[in-house]
Amino acid sequence: MKGYYLRYLQVLVRFLPIAVAFLRDRRRFLVFGPPRRVAEATHRERARRLTETMVDLGPAFIKIGQVLSTRPDLVPPIYVEEFATLQDEIPEDAGGDPLTVVESELGDDLDLETLEPVAGGSLAFVYTVDYEGDRIALKVRRPGLEPMIERDLRVVRGLVPLLRAVADEDQRYSIENVADDFEAIVLEELDFGREAEIMRTIADNFADDDRVRIPATYDALCSDRIVAMEYIEGTKITDEDALAEAGRDRTEMATLLARTYLKMGLVDGVFHADPHPGNLAVTADGRLVVYDYGMSRRLTEAEQEDITSLYRHLVRRDIDGLLNTLIALEVLDQSVDRAAVRQVLELVIDNLEGRSEITWRRIITELFSTLQEFPFRIPPNVMLLVRVGTVGEGVCRSLDPEFDFIAATRSFLVDHGFIESEVDALLADVRTDLRESAPVLARAPSRFDSVFGQLERGELVVRTEPVEPSDGGDPAVGYAVIAGSLLLASAVLTFHPEPLEIGSVVLALVFFGQYVRHRRAG
Repeated sequence: MKGYYLRYLQVLVRFLPIAVAFLRDRRRFLVFGPPRRVAEATHRERARRLTETMVDLGPAFIKIGQVLSTRPDLVPPIYVEEFATLQDEIPEDAGGDPLTVVESELGDDLDLETLEPVAGGSLAFVYTVDYEGDRIALKVRRPGLEPMIERDLRVVRGLVPLLRAVADEDQRYSIENVADDFEAIVLEELDFGREAEIMRTIADNFADDDRVRIPATYDALCSDRIVAMEYIEGTKITDEDALAEAGRDRTEMATLLARTYLKMGLVDGVFHADPHPGNLAVTADGRLVVYDYGMSRRLTEAEQEDITSLYRHLVRRDIDGLLNTLIALEVLDQSVDRAAVRQVLELVIDNLEGRSEITWRRIITELFSTLQEFPFRIPPNVMLLVRVGTVGEGVCRSLDPEFDFIAATRSFLVDHGFIESEVDALLADVRTDLRESAPVLARAPSRFDSVFGQLERGELVVRTEPVEPSDGGDPAVGYAVIAGSLLLASAVLTFHPEPLEIGSVVLALVFFGQYVRHRRAG
């Protein structure tokens, strides 16, 4: 417990200067005074300092930054962008020497003289080593990491009451939930057995796609602390020379990347949730390689269907569908004021329609920022899929600055039958209108027949009170009204199997003739 209090104090001291700066933005003298305006450059510098502080504080706080990069309900856009740059790159000796784990668990199975370090992450370190004539990769969890993570998670929970005390009222609901969601994500990432299982599933899902490489696992060497996998050499996906040498067009690679992640989330229901450039590579023959499955998720069938609906309704700007989906995903509570939320969503869509450039990040930022006036939360699965979209879009646009992620998403949804093409959608709307109008059209002939019968018997009388007294009226106007009505009736009656429209047209011509005669006489 002593370690907890020391760590709590250390974290508090590191974040205190930035916290005071934020409080002064609201009240210049902390407890009183007007708010102050802060330049964008100042916010960007604060975001950079926060990012550096998180890296210095270690693995748990790096994960906090990564999670916050998906929370525009809590973090302003400038900070979201900066936190999205956190890519798990820290020194090898942070959290203990991973070599001790390899030696204790695989010392008898591997030739450790061939072991070479490759990369360091916040929770693990990666090596390559020879095994049965193949070069394989080992992802090794840092020793002594679990107690550190658990302590830091308690520290984060201890900070929540302080954050709630100074947060705006509309942010308190999100702060209460984010600690639970964050803890679930971090603890799952420490489970290397789960990671190996997800890797196997995703590899099976892409077994028939020769454009994508997912490393195979060596199950005999995997454990709770080690994931042993196929070593696939590749060059960072953003390396222009590597793409050129592999014969890959940058737009083509961006499209492949977008469609790969859309397939994971919307078709397969098992997805890799950390698509930053350090986890993506291109092989010498131009194939996409995806590394590091610590941050990954499985969706239930219901979640997969709801998240697919979210993408579909966002792409089609379907406000009612979007509202229903946000409630189904438990982003919004069932008891929320639907009329008020609908107005807010309409405002978001209108704002987006007025922009010359619409990106996934902008849609999500606008959506969640505008919903802040309502109690809402972002469940872990939705949070990670938001991260996939925003980080993945960033990589795609680094490959091709003109890449349209929304258009690529729409194309994917059409290709997989999740939404209709524009022509199909138009035809569907027409079919719906006809289906709804059919009962009215079917009853129209009998109603017209009844009206004509009343006219013949003199039972139909229309009485009007003139606005001003007049000495007489203009019979020609009456004939014109009846002739026009009969022409409209003829158009409707054309849908009837009997040629009733002929009689209606004849009567219309008779009344039109009377109209012309009275006009000439007048």
